[in-house]
Amino acid sequence: MKAIATTIPEVLILEPRVFGDERGFFFESFNARTFAEATGLQRQFVQDNHSRSQRGVLRGLHYQVRQPQGKLVRVSLGEILDVTVDIRRRSPTFGQWVAVRLSAENKRQLWVPEGFAHGFLTLSEQAEVLYKTTDYYAPTFERCIRWDDPTLAIDWQFDGTPLLSAKDLAGLALNDAELFP
Repeated sequence: MKAIATTIPEVLILEPRVFGDERGFFFESFNARTFAEATGLQRQFVQDNHSRSQRGVLRGLHYQVRQPQGKLVRVSLGEILDVTVDIRRRSPTFGQWVAVRLSAENKRQLWVPEGFAHGFLTLSEQAEVLYKTTDYYAPTFERCIRWDDPTLAIDWQFDGTPLLSAKDLAGLALNDAELFP
C-alpha cells in the first residue's frame, strides 16, 4: 500500500498493490499492519458501511461532534468525487477541503481523519461506496454542513442540482454549525 499526501497533511490517498492478469485482479482492501506502516496511524475500525447511489446523488457533508469517526473510504462499483473538509477550529487548515476521485477502476481509498466532515457525489450511473469507521454511528451526535456553503466553495465537478436527502437539505452553513475546537 502506498500513501499519497494531499493538500491537508492528515488526509491521505491510499493505493493498494493490485495483482492482475487475464483472469481478473486481487488486492488487499485492508490490512491493519500495512495501513499502519503506510500511514503511521494506529486505528481500530469498528464498523463497515456500504451504500449504493445513482448518478447525481450527493451525500454529506456529515460528521459526529461526539464519537467522531475516522473513515477509510473506497468504491467497489462506479465512481465518486469524495470530499473531506477540515472542521477543527484550531487547525491551520480549518475550512479547507480535499476532493479525490475514487472508483472501482482506480481502486484508490481515502483516509478521512476524525475531526473532518465527509461527503461524496456519484459521478457514474451507479456507485457502491464502502467505508470503515473508527467509531460507531451515533445519530444523536451527527451533524451536517451544507454541500453548497459559499464559505467553503467546494468544486463538486458537477453541472446541475444534485439529489439530496432531507437531512442533507437541512445542513447548516459552516459558520453556523457545531464544530470541533
